[in-house]
Amino acid sequence: MANIKSAKKRVLVNETKAMRNKAIKSKVKTVVKAVETAVDKKDAAAAADALKTAIVEINKAGTKGIYHKNTVARKISRLTKAVNGIA
Repeated sequence: MANIKSAKKRVLVNETKAMRNKAIKSKVKTVVKAVETAVDKKDAAAAADALKTAIVEINKAGTKGIYHKNTVARKISRLTKAVNGIA
């Protein structure tokens, strides 16, 4: 453990940020899974609704700096391509 006060604070701040990042990544994974499940079931309406939700959550994660902008674009592109493929 750190001995300097500022180093102790950094440890606490890093833990807080790590928990926040983990929660947001988990949310993104959940919405992506919802889209993939709808695509597997060939349910176009449910997939389209889930895709809208997923795009919002993925973009939020990107603006908060959790994902790189290219990662955000790739995830959205792949999901959109999957949803458009069942129509």
